[in-house]
Amino acid sequence: MTTALRQAEVVFADARPPRLLVRGVNWLGDAVMATPALLRLRERFPESHISLLTAGKLADLWLHHPAVDSVLAIRATEGLTAIARQLRRDPFELGLILPNSMRSALELWWGRVPRRVGYSGGGRRWLLTDPVSRPAGFVGMRRRSVGEIRRVSAPGARGGLPPEPSASAHHIHHYLHLVARLGASPDSLAPVLAVTDGERREVAVRFGLDPEVRWLGINPGAEFGPAKRWPADRFAWIAREVAAWPGWGVVVFGGARDKPLAASIDASVGDAAGGWKVKPHLVNLAGRTTLRELMAALAICDVLVTNDTGPMHVASALGTPVVAVFGSTSPGLTGPGLPGDPRHRLLRSSAACSPCFRRECPIDLRCLRGVSPEEVLAAVLAVAQRSR
Repeated sequence: MTTALRQAEVVFADARPPRLLVRGVNWLGDAVMATPALLRLRERFPESHISLLTAGKLADLWLHHPAVDSVLAIRATEGLTAIARQLRRDPFELGLILPNSMRSALELWWGRVPRRVGYSGGGRRWLLTDPVSRPAGFVGMRRRSVGEIRRVSAPGARGGLPPEPSASAHHIHHYLHLVARLGASPDSLAPVLAVTDGERREVAVRFGLDPEVRWLGINPGAEFGPAKRWPADRFAWIAREVAAWPGWGVVVFGGARDKPLAASIDASVGDAAGGWKVKPHLVNLAGRTTLRELMAALAICDVLVTNDTGPMHVASALGTPVVAVFGSTSPGLTGPGLPGDPRHRLLRSSAACSPCFRRECPIDLRCLRGVSPEEVLAAVLAVAQRSR
């Protein structure tokens, strides 16, 4: 029995299951990577009421999720005082803080949650009753300086790609290490989300996603910044190629900001269709879906081609195979699903400056341009054949 388990059993032995509050993370991809920890938490406290305090934009992600009983949504305009008052009105006995921010720890401290568990960095140890140190082997996302990038990328520079982090460095384990402090198992689980058959049928009818067609999802955007975005003309090339396959169609995903990008891909496939005998199946969903509709549409897809983004993680957690292009980030830290999952293909170039963890590239975006469209198409074909 681990020390963490002994501590948790001493705290909660001979007592009713605690009312448990989890402060969720604020980014879609991180929220998906936290689902294994929530599932382990449910295993540890099967009779507890588990509430999730999360940004309002992510509230619907947790509908039908087996680890969460209720969701407390934080409105974008809601301040720290209002959140604390809400927590005091509906008191919890135990709080788990997944984000590393000072604000998230203050919310539970000011909300008078008596026992507060979270990582101790960032000067917030005093806000926690049970501070947790980083796990052994933790690998941070260190942003490289512009000077370092130019130096390692210069002609004749020595050195190569940094070694891939071990599987235990993946962000899934970052959250599992926290729940282990409460006595939950730290063993790996794949991320899991849930959509109903009814949601799939409704989305298929609303957006014309014919169930007799095999659908390739194209997700060309990335909120983090352009250093994560594989060139748009390459996404368009993939879309044109697959749209010409018999029995296949293409779905383009994106948020409201991605509408121009998605429209350019839509137009590119439409122009090519003039030379095809059969009009291709193409559905542009950029800026048209709610979060639940996005989830259902991703679940319908046979393959998703994507950057390292939140929808990449959502698709994987819903069982859709992913072909992802990585540039400024590391597939070893934030790849979809469990590290090494054979359903997915994670592609990156040999650029010595990658990963740099910068939003914008200070040189020539060689990390992304080094991944060819032919390489991605071959991966799509391999994944499609495997998933059939």
